[in-house]
Amino acid sequence: MAETLTPTALTLKDIAREAGVSLATVDRVLHNRTGVRPDTVRRVKEAIERNSFQPHVAAAELARGRARRFAFVMPSGPNPFMQQIEDYLGEMSGWLSARRLSVEMVATDVFDPSVLAASLEALSGDYDGIAVVALDHPGVRAAINDLVDAGTKVVTLVSDVPSSRRHHYVGIDNIAAGRTAGALVGRLVGQRSGKVAIVAGSQGLRDHAERIFGFNQVMTTEFPDLSVLPVLEGRDEDDRSEQLLARLFGQHADIVGLYNVGAGTQGVAKALSEAGRDKQVVFVGHDVTALTRRLLLQGVMDAAISQNPGHEARAAVRVLLALARGEPILHEQEKIRIDIVMRDNLP
Repeated sequence: MAETLTPTALTLKDIAREAGVSLATVDRVLHNRTGVRPDTVRRVKEAIERNSFQPHVAAAELARGRARRFAFVMPSGPNPFMQQIEDYLGEMSGWLSARRLSVEMVATDVFDPSVLAASLEALSGDYDGIAVVALDHPGVRAAINDLVDAGTKVVTLVSDVPSSRRHHYVGIDNIAAGRTAGALVGRLVGQRSGKVAIVAGSQGLRDHAERIFGFNQVMTTEFPDLSVLPVLEGRDEDDRSEQLLARLFGQHADIVGLYNVGAGTQGVAKALSEAGRDKQVVFVGHDVTALTRRLLLQGVMDAAISQNPGHEARAAVRVLLALARGEPILHEQEKIRIDIVMRDNLP
């Protein structure tokens, strides 16, 4: 019995080898040409079916004459949402192989502009397209522009650098996400007055800065009885976020609301619980992960502003592919929605 090929290995040559025929014979079978024995046709079709191969897509890519390499520049460290994006990219291996695409992960410190810029510069000339979780900083902007000038297609992912010459941004409207978080905190706090804490990864990340901007807009105009404290920057790290927030709870006994702008959620939740405030403080954060799901079920977290990591992964690859081919981007298909998830509507 022939061994089923792994999805990452799938090419027309692999199908030909498994079926024991030439590449030309596979081509004749795919195009229903005469001159191929019925038993040979059967073997080729069985190899295609057994491997869930997409022959017409692969044949079209083969006709284009080249394979393409994409890189995803992602944050180093344990960020559950970013890990979800990487996991979904892994699940796309068959789809990628059928289109002669390879995607490689590059982990770096996205909070340090010099490190991130150096990571981008090191990729120049090696990839057809790059998706990057970007810091909005002049050095990073220059590195993106250099890549574009060298012919690389660049997409910003989750966090944008709109002043750069990047080709496209894949992610939610972060000002709207921040406004949504503000409305949730304000309404769930109700008639109480007091202070609201904000924990962010870094205000240098465009997505975090825009979320904070939208949040403050709503707080200022709609909830004047709530006072927003200065932003804490936890670099999306659990320990750092916990320490900063624990200190803040010690300084302010009247905190009634909390907005966690990025990751570091486990540290934020631990600080809440150890201060004995997890049932008193309205806690709104981002993304549906195993941790936020558990916190929502326990009542520690009240709501999560969600964006679909699978959609982001697929959209980033599709946009890079369209850019590399010179094809139009289907903007409505690639638009990332904002969802509000609470304990009662957990997916």
